[in-house]
Amino acid sequence: MDSVIVVGGGLAGLRAVQGLRDGGHTGAITLVSAEAHLPYDRPPLSKDVLAGSTDDTTLDADWDALRCEVLLGERATGLRLDAPGAGGTVASTAGELRFDGLVIATGAAPVTLPGDGRQRVLRTVEDALGLRAALVPGARIAIVGAGWIGAEVATTAAAKGCAVTVVEAADTPLASALGPEVGALTAPWYAEAGVELRTGVKVAEVADGGLALAGGERVEADEVVVGVGVRPVLGWLEGSGLLLERGVVTDASFRASGADGEPRPDVVAVGDCAAWWSARYGRRLLVEHWDAALNAPAVAAAALLGRDAVYDAVPYFWSEQFGRMVQYAGVHGASERLVRRGDPGDAAWAVAWLSGDRLDAILAVGRPRDLVQARRVIAAGTPVDPAALADPDVPVKRAVRA
Repeated sequence: MDSVIVVGGGLAGLRAVQGLRDGGHTGAITLVSAEAHLPYDRPPLSKDVLAGSTDDTTLDADWDALRCEVLLGERATGLRLDAPGAGGTVASTAGELRFDGLVIATGAAPVTLPGDGRQRVLRTVEDALGLRAALVPGARIAIVGAGWIGAEVATTAAAKGCAVTVVEAADTPLASALGPEVGALTAPWYAEAGVELRTGVKVAEVADGGLALAGGERVEADEVVVGVGVRPVLGWLEGSGLLLERGVVTDASFRASGADGEPRPDVVAVGDCAAWWSARYGRRLLVEHWDAALNAPAVAAAALLGRDAVYDAVPYFWSEQFGRMVQYAGVHGASERLVRRGDPGDAAWAVAWLSGDRLDAILAVGRPRDLVQARRVIAAGTPVDPAALADPDVPVKRAVRA
């Protein structure tokens, strides 16, 4: 393989470059990044950058040792594939780029709302710095969406003395991520922080000076922040012959599928744009979180180099909101029951989802040890004693049945 093109300059793109070199690839590598910055870490944007404790989250990388040509501020615009295994050409604003192997790591873009009013999103360092400048004492900040990003922005805005209103279409915060029963347990945090939380409220449009709600009411605001999710960046792949369903469809090794459903050995996809097959869960997963972007590219790089490699990690993510560390591991959509570990009114507690005596997922608030141990139990698939798991004084690992 003489040349590999990596499209996408985020964490997943950088990790793919590193994985290729670590895997022994000696040919050319070109990284194509639509952003003008070297790859940087995104989770701190809604935390440290927004709070003002740092301006720079550039990832450590020895670019000379990686021998990678980096094309910053250049965007992929199309893809032409040759026969499977024969590579193809990426069309870009820098010209046509021929490849033998391709890594698709273009990530996802925030969803925006209709309307002519100004709305901010939080995805890039420019987004974070621009929003930070607007978070001044007394500023009226309307946040659409009580998900992970919405809660983190509300946390910082309230701490800076802003008047914060969060509008959420669902009946509870984090309803889509955690379900309404567990999401409701986080609702009191908003009031504690002085944030007005309005659930069950839909936005008609972002208007001049705030939000127009579906029922005709308005929320006046100096700034509107939209945090209602992201969508994979796939437009440049339309008509390429790759199978696209919510993301780039891949197998468990991140090899992208052609329109016939067969994986291509010369194209892989990783990060927020990859819909990868999980044997553990028996379905495709689209995991838009840092942990997957950090660890999955090594598997994708190995697959591109012709080696056997499979990724089947337990999904994991975290959030820092309202003075709490919130961590989640697993997948709970098909779980049968919920077990609480501790009182949600306390500073530290957890909930676990089970199917029979198998632990499917855990949400840990201020209990990092629970998270670490539960993640191992989920990965191993070992049965647990639900009664022991419900006792917050019993370590999760001690709840495993012999």
